Amino acid sequence: MTQTKTTVVIIGASFAGAPIAHSLLKDVKTVKVILINPSPTFYYPIAGPRIMAKPTAFRPEQYLIPIDSAFRQYPLESFEFVQGRVTAINPDTCCRASTTRNDIPIPFKQSNLDDMATLIKNAQQAISSASHIVIGGAGPIGVELAGELAEAAQEQGKSVKITLVSASDRVLPMLKKSASKAAESLLTQKKVKIISSRKVTDAVLSTNGTWNVSLSNGDQLTADLYIPTTGVLPNNSFIPQQWLDTDGWVKVDRELRVQGGDNAFLPVYAAGDITNNSMRLSFKATEQAAVVAANIKHDILGQSSKYKRRMYDQGDSVMMIVTVGASGGTGQLFGITAWSFMVKSIKGKDFFVSKARSFIGAS
Repeated sequence: MTQTKTTVVIIGASFAGAPIAHSLLKDVKTVKVILINPSPTFYYPIAGPRIMAKPTAFRPEQYLIPIDSAFRQYPLESFEFVQGRVTAINPDTCCRASTTRNDIPIPFKQSNLDDMATLIKNAQQAISSASHIVIGGAGPIGVELAGELAEAAQEQGKSVKITLVSASDRVLPMLKKSASKAAESLLTQKKVKIISSRKVTDAVLSTNGTWNVSLSNGDQLTADLYIPTTGVLPNNSFIPQQWLDTDGWVKVDRELRVQGGDNAFLPVYAAGDITNNSMRLSFKATEQAAVVAANIKHDILGQSSKYKRRMYDQGDSVMMIVTVGASGGTGQLFGITAWSFMVKSIKGKDFFVSKARSFIGAS
């Protein structure tokens, strides 16, 4: 007798969506997973700063991985990949959502475009032709990008002015002050100009192809290229308004179940950057994926199953390794500032690109 399958729709095949799909397919025989993604490839954004600054550092197949290659081991009746964009969600026939959008020209996240290779190539060309680059935001992506750009220019013997603008009084404000000082020292050694306690209030591309960047103190910067790194925007145009908070992020409870306007009990979960959890980091998305997968299994298999309901707590401790070029960096591990040589050996060599395929479960 054929068992009735429960269909689970997952939007987004990145650090949250792909692990949820694998977990359900491996452990629930009566599930049909439909995975939707605008691009046929999984993009490994952790290596984004080096991919953009040093186009020959990695081969495209190292950071752009076909999604279907990661799911070939499952029966056709249990898994379907749909390349496309979701345009609407009917609250009465819901799905599991996990996605963000990236409208900036430099892709540090999976974009809502179907051709990541072209997007990356265009970004690399824009960077290579610029003699003055302004980076808005001095978080980990901004610091890593500044370090990679400065190092690439030095290696190529090019004169490139790099300006890093921080809204805080220091770079990497989420880390201990000693980590910030270490990063600032390394950036200064690479001749990166740091403007602190200033926020980028506007950035306009003029008709002559240059960027006019306005700062909160009234100063103006002119650059060949402006790169904002202050975060992603929620890809929420297709999500019912009652599921969103005032900033456009999906409201979830501790089980990562989506909260409707009337707190209705919905068969919908969200994981990754789209949620209103503030730490939008790849490893946090992976943690959320495990919680969502466990709770969906419990929903499908019931109280008597071995899969118990789980709750997510992002915590308040930050663990982060930030490179400043291949030669070193800084970070925070278990409350201790990471030494530069440690960052060089752990992450500086290849940004963990050798592990990219494992994030989507590709062999």
